[in-house]
Amino acid sequence: MEAGIDAEAAAGRTAPLVGRAAELARLAEVLAGGGERGTPSVVDITGEAGIGKSRLLSEVCRRARQRGFTVLRGRATAYERHLPLQPFTDAFADLDPRAPEGFAAVADAAPVLHGCARGGVDRFRLHRATAALLAHVSGPGLLLALDDLHWADPASWDLLDHLVRHPAPGPVVLLVARRARQSPAPLAASLTRGVEADTVLRLDLGPLPRQECAERLAPDLAPAELDRLHAASEGNPLYLLALLHAHRTAGAQRALPALGLTSLLLEELSPLTEDQLRTLETVAVLGDQATPALVRAVSGRPEVELLDDLGVLARRDLLRSGTGDRLAPRHPVLRSLVHDGMEPWRRAAVHRRAAAELARTGAPPAEQAHHVERALTGWDPDAAGVLVRAARQTARTAPASSAHWWEAALRHLPHTAEHAARRRGWLLERARALGAAGRLRDSRDLLHEVIALAQGPDDGPVRVPAVVSCADMERRLGRYAEAVALLRRELDRRPGPAPADMVALGRELGSSASRAAAYGEVRATVVRALAAARSLGDEVAEAGVLAVSALGEAYEGDMAAARRAARRAAALVDALPDDELTGLCEPLARLAWAETLLEDFADAGRHADRGLAVARRTGQVAQLPYLLLVKAHIGNQTGELRTALEQVAEAEEVARGLGSDEALSFVMALKAQVLTAACPPGDPAPVAAAREAVAVSGPGVDWWASTAWSVLAYTAFLSGDPEGARDLVLRAGGPGLERFPPSRHVLFLEILVRACLALGDLPGARAYEGRAREVAGRLDLPLPRALALRISAQLAVAEGRPGDAAGLLAEAAAECERSGARFWEAYCLLLGAPLMAASPQHAGRAGQAWRRGRRLALDGGAAALVGLADATRDAVLGAADRPDAALAGLTAREREIATLVAEGLTGKDIAGKLVLSTRTVETHLSRIYRKTGVSSRTALAALVPRPDRSSGPHTPYQGLRATE
Repeated sequence: MEAGIDAEAAAGRTAPLVGRAAELARLAEVLAGGGERGTPSVVDITGEAGIGKSRLLSEVCRRARQRGFTVLRGRATAYERHLPLQPFTDAFADLDPRAPEGFAAVADAAPVLHGCARGGVDRFRLHRATAALLAHVSGPGLLLALDDLHWADPASWDLLDHLVRHPAPGPVVLLVARRARQSPAPLAASLTRGVEADTVLRLDLGPLPRQECAERLAPDLAPAELDRLHAASEGNPLYLLALLHAHRTAGAQRALPALGLTSLLLEELSPLTEDQLRTLETVAVLGDQATPALVRAVSGRPEVELLDDLGVLARRDLLRSGTGDRLAPRHPVLRSLVHDGMEPWRRAAVHRRAAAELARTGAPPAEQAHHVERALTGWDPDAAGVLVRAARQTARTAPASSAHWWEAALRHLPHTAEHAARRRGWLLERARALGAAGRLRDSRDLLHEVIALAQGPDDGPVRVPAVVSCADMERRLGRYAEAVALLRRELDRRPGPAPADMVALGRELGSSASRAAAYGEVRATVVRALAAARSLGDEVAEAGVLAVSALGEAYEGDMAAARRAARRAAALVDALPDDELTGLCEPLARLAWAETLLEDFADAGRHADRGLAVARRTGQVAQLPYLLLVKAHIGNQTGELRTALEQVAEAEEVARGLGSDEALSFVMALKAQVLTAACPPGDPAPVAAAREAVAVSGPGVDWWASTAWSVLAYTAFLSGDPEGARDLVLRAGGPGLERFPPSRHVLFLEILVRACLALGDLPGARAYEGRAREVAGRLDLPLPRALALRISAQLAVAEGRPGDAAGLLAEAAAECERSGARFWEAYCLLLGAPLMAASPQHAGRAGQAWRRGRRLALDGGAAALVGLADATRDAVLGAADRPDAALAGLTAREREIATLVAEGLTGKDIAGKLVLSTRTVETHLSRIYRKTGVSSRTALAALVPRPDRSSGPHTPYQGLRATE
């Protein structure tokens, strides 16, 4: 928001912009680039208080408007740090109300448009919606300027972090200003990561030189006087302006440099009448909510007198106004001085009257809560009720603020028997808010406190949910043994748990046991929980326990038992309406994962979609990573890698925001797997993701961590270290792979076979190949059978039987097709095509296999397999039948444009590079498509030869060729 009660008075007193020519030049470059074409999309302006950050922001906003940009400006404030998303809602108040028209996700962006009271979406959905909204309203350009971010609330940090890591598409520039030394660590870390990634430009404002101050601020001052004042101010413009004001007011004879900034500002306040000072104090207390109407209601003064005093304060440039008649002291330093100089009881009285007026006018609880908390001096049920409503209102969008309001309510709740039950309930809700905010250890510790307070025979309704939540926190912290021990202790209490409690405890134990124990060790407890659910006639509870059972059995490799449980769970879930699925969010994730292991991809996707809808609607954000990764895993298997990458990216953002090592290890493991397929040859991203997954997952090796180990082992193999690959597998999984889930053994046996063949250990390879066929037979699913056939094919090649290998790979491709796993089908086809071409028995089918494999790879976005196809093209088709032969008919200009398309440039980028109009480029592209017979940029890019396609290993999926 920008300033002026008396616009002319305020404008006349606004200090001129002094210096900063270098910074303005850099900012002009950013505005010219509009966050595109390689220019940073975020600018981080740092500096001490009064150094001129806000003045520089104002100048950049002015210049952006001159360029035709939409400018949204907001600021955080010192005493409202728990008002969720305050700087963003302040900025979006500048937006034309008609601008969001036609924006599909406007409901998801409601918290930044209207405040948390208007939106119940989870914060991660809000992040994506905000970025999309900025793009939607950007027009020719948009500048979002956020001032004093060192005072922002945690929800604003999170949103800013998202915008730094995922810039809004289009000409959108984000400009932030903050005091570096007062910035919270998460905010500083987010912006520093952006600086290191070259997506954030940091401008650190230093002192102003004496010459620039002389020219713009004090051209009439004697050089000696200016030297004295400039030295005293140390080049800080706020301090220098205060010194100049005092110098001109009091005369040159005073020893002004001896006065500090605080003393100088206090001197500006000394001429005020008591009423004028009280009015300024009221504005300082009300903060961002200060308007003439609210100031009058809180102060109780007659309107005419109040407006006269506001005019005086504006003419003295002590007070400024902005959009919507909001009032503010001219600088945050002045506000702090006035606010903190009030007697505490008078400040509390202003807060109390403000809370009453906001309640009268129907303001949201979160806006009232700020004043209620600062006015509360003892137990007041009505005031506590406001804090509780604010805590519940902000739980999904701003859980850190929610936890704060709970703490404020608990601080004043009497420690008496009368309030004991209420205290336990509120502690439980605060613990859940802390967990949602990523403060897992604080949540866990508070839940232990609740458990200790709820040891009476009638406390089960609080104690059991606390135990289950505490076990969930321990699990998310990677403390699986502690989670299991906590649950077992509650299960062993006498008398035993009630049926409903048995269901909750058994379900959580089944979920926690995968890292602390084999599923077989908790199977009996899960069976008891299932019986308890059925005794209650509770189909929702029964479906939840069956989902846990299905995943546990699949994890252990008993696919028949897993399929029975999954089918029964699916039948129950499918018969339930959405509003009855609130308690089944995590079980839906487990059911969907079980179905992916059973290769029922359609059912898994359907159940994951329902789970996602429930999670978003009810704020169960902790389940989002697991549900999103179901979708990503399905996409990876079925050859929909572009969508899978988007889902992995969203899951990673949520997992990092939750602070859960368990969720992050899962995400990074699956990210490694997806990137391995989707990245072009030589890209280091898959290995980096796998290493992070292994590091985060700790010493345990479960289903998802095993995926990361497999990527690392493949990488070692391809880097020419087969012995290292074998050692990685055996060190992580044990000599018999006993530490890996049985359902994953075939994957690791393939790595061991390939390593043995590369090391010349044929007997070892044969032994592992036999085990692979045995495990695949036991699992009795198409994909394990296909993997075992691939292993047998590699052994056949090593034994000099390429024709047999070609037949085995054709069978493997057929198994993959039967499963719907198009990615693996393409892989098998592309591995087998060169062998088919070399075998008289299969030569007639080699070209067809290669073309289908390559088409599946292209359609699915599997750059790794496209690289494999290109590497084997000549061996299968011969040089005359190469797809890039189609490029021979292009003109020099058309070939140049095709090459730029292959490099990923847009039509607009190509036009700029070649100094052509965009329409001319599109005309050329139409001719290129016609001549080459392709119809998309992706297909055209695949035809263009790249210099690195013939060098070095291409992908972890080239193992068969490496053994020939």
